[in-house]
Amino acid sequence: MWKSIASNFLTIFILALFAVGGLIGWGQSQYKAEGPLQQAAFFEVPRGASLRAVSERLEAQGAISNASIFRIGAEYSDKAQQLKFGNYEIPAGASMADIIDIVTAGGPSTFRFVATYLIRNTGGELRFRERTPGTGEEVVLAEFKAGEPLPEAYSEAVAAEVPIVYRVSVAEGLTSWQIVEGLKGADFLDGEVADVPAEGSLAPDTYEVSRGAERGTILDRMAQAQVRILDQAWENRAPDLPLESKEEALILASIVEKETGVPEERRQVASVFTNRLNQGMKLQTDPTVIYGITLGQGNGLGRGIRQSELNRRTDYNTYIIPALPPTPIANPGKLAIEAALNPDSTPYIFFVADGTGGHAFAENLADHNRNVAEWRKIEAERNANN
Repeated sequence: MWKSIASNFLTIFILALFAVGGLIGWGQSQYKAEGPLQQAAFFEVPRGASLRAVSERLEAQGAISNASIFRIGAEYSDKAQQLKFGNYEIPAGASMADIIDIVTAGGPSTFRFVATYLIRNTGGELRFRERTPGTGEEVVLAEFKAGEPLPEAYSEAVAAEVPIVYRVSVAEGLTSWQIVEGLKGADFLDGEVADVPAEGSLAPDTYEVSRGAERGTILDRMAQAQVRILDQAWENRAPDLPLESKEEALILASIVEKETGVPEERRQVASVFTNRLNQGMKLQTDPTVIYGITLGQGNGLGRGIRQSELNRRTDYNTYIIPALPPTPIANPGKLAIEAALNPDSTPYIFFVADGTGGHAFAENLADHNRNVAEWRKIEAERNANN
């Protein structure tokens, strides 16, 4: 009898082992098999979310077939405690193993909705876009200027608290006043700005921010970035420049930034001013005259410079003062700073607009006068056609 019982128990035990082994094998196959997601989708892992909560949401959204198997697989692969909060794009057909790798790897978040706030010399403008999962294509859902009523597509997304990545993009050559005023118009930012930062101290760039971020914090980030850019460029500067300090380099870079919108010209334009400084010539640049009138506030003159303004002495009128103005006249970008500290080697001491958006350069007054005459002819033809 005991032999029969022992035999039956052994049989049951072996069958149980086979069953458990089969169950484990089935679970492993399910964990690594192609998932049920028919098309790529975005998924958010909230800060502090548990593995159970994440697995249940993945199952509810149709990204995985079984939340329990997902959790067991995460435990088995030692990734159960490695969830990284953020927004992720999950490819179509991703297995549970693939998904656990995605949500534990970290790295930059991939958002479905992107709100980019552009600050230009005309003010701020927000572009609200939706990214198509799987293709990376973006569709503009709304565009509006600061101060305008919020479009429905944007306000509804904000009210629903859908994940949105916010970016502040600042153009090169803006004054500190223009940047501060632009930030004031961003509906998603908080905080007052007590003082306008020093001219030239802010690095134009695109900054990713959170909704509710303090405007002062963003300005601090921009200032820190400009210090790093200037320090590196100064360290790698060309020898024998007529610049005695980083501040002078920043001043010259701001002039270069305002004088040309053509990236390829920056080092040539910088060479003209470098040559003039080396020869003791006045810089004679219009943007400095304009800054002396506006002190960086508003959107420029909105008209041409009057002769009386060219003859009026200000600290920034480089048609009268013999050298650099006392401060930068705008916030130069990285390329303008590098151009000022590593200008091209040219004989040029003059330049004038050439009608294409660029400039015609000259090394003597006679050639320059011919270039000026050609530019005035182009201007006259344009005015006649308007």
